[in-house]
Amino acid sequence: MTILAASAVCGRLALWVKQPRVLGEMVAGVLLGPTLFGALFPDAQKAVFTPEVKPVLYVLSTIGLTLFMFLVGAGLDHTATGGGKDARNAGVLAVSGIVPSLLLGAACGYLLHDRLSRPDVTPFEFALFVGGALSITAFPMLARILYERGLENSRLGRMTLLGASIDDAAAWCFLAVLSALHSGAGALHALRTIGLTMVFTAVMLTVVARLLRPMGERVARTGVFGFDQLYVVLGVVLLAGLFTDYIGIYSVFGGFVAGLAMPRDPAFRLALHSRMMDVVCVLLLPIFFAFSGLNTELGGVAGWGMFGPFLLVLAAGFAGKYLGCGLAMRATGFSWRESWAVGGLMNARGLMILIFINIGLAQGMITKNVFAILVLVAVLTTAGAVPLYRLALPERIERGMARPQQAAAGSSSDKEDAVPA
Repeated sequence: MTILAASAVCGRLALWVKQPRVLGEMVAGVLLGPTLFGALFPDAQKAVFTPEVKPVLYVLSTIGLTLFMFLVGAGLDHTATGGGKDARNAGVLAVSGIVPSLLLGAACGYLLHDRLSRPDVTPFEFALFVGGALSITAFPMLARILYERGLENSRLGRMTLLGASIDDAAAWCFLAVLSALHSGAGALHALRTIGLTMVFTAVMLTVVARLLRPMGERVARTGVFGFDQLYVVLGVVLLAGLFTDYIGIYSVFGGFVAGLAMPRDPAFRLALHSRMMDVVCVLLLPIFFAFSGLNTELGGVAGWGMFGPFLLVLAAGFAGKYLGCGLAMRATGFSWRESWAVGGLMNARGLMILIFINIGLAQGMITKNVFAILVLVAVLTTAGAVPLYRLALPERIERGMARPQQAAAGSSSDKEDAVPA
């Protein structure tokens, strides 16, 4: 109840100041940790989050993340492009969202290795992890913003959604490879893990996807998504998570790939999200935020010795996304206002970076101080996304962009199929 109450209150406050609800939920998790709750009421925090409770929170948060990433994968619309040109532009946007942030973050990681890294993590691994964390975009949050504003079928919306989906998929594949390299069992074991991951992905996206296709057609034809279908879906997700966990890749990657293997029919996706998304977002994800908050001590970032590295990482993360994506959008023919609007949105890291860095912390790739720095970067870049978007695209300009698409968007059930942030 403590977690749910804090999540509900902070989520409502976030909406009140015109921020996404997920930002308030992220902040609620941090406040429940040693930064506020533990600092002001240490005995009460120990009574609520006892040593016996923490393993339960870990299990529930892992299940919640696996299901959430499954729903993110299932919600991706691979056909939502306006043709070959939009697809090519989306590829350019995805590359511009990954490469500058990855390079700038890796440079920061390399410079800060001796000061911040664990001694058993090489400069190369640490640099790649920091760069990979900064290269993430919160695709669900970006999708929700575009859908709420009626821009999902505009040229800008289609390209941005596809580019962000490629961006996130690449980040999870990157993390899978990095986890395999960090396992410490030697090059052969790392190659085995990478090979099994590639085989698993190929099997899921071909064989399993074909086997599931009749189920999607049946749901679309009858309009019924019952217990039988739910058993099949949950079975696929949990088995995928178990397998990736077994081969040395975090279970959320298995959930994401399982989502990509789901039938692409809009009616099936709508029914799936209607069944699962609310429970996952309202019950399980706040547990993840709370578990993350228990590992976050922002007091360690307050000292001058940590403040400099924090500012460096924040600047690298912001500039890589905002400038990289903004300039790339301008180069593909969008106006400066549209370009900077997308640059601001792509800077939102939200829940995705928290998943990424929690995996790094659990696998010993980063310390708690680095974890705290990246949590703060996630909160600040996410908080800046919507204001930067609104600064670049005031409502009078945005309405003009959305108007030609509103008739088609209003008649389509796909609008209700947005992935909540």
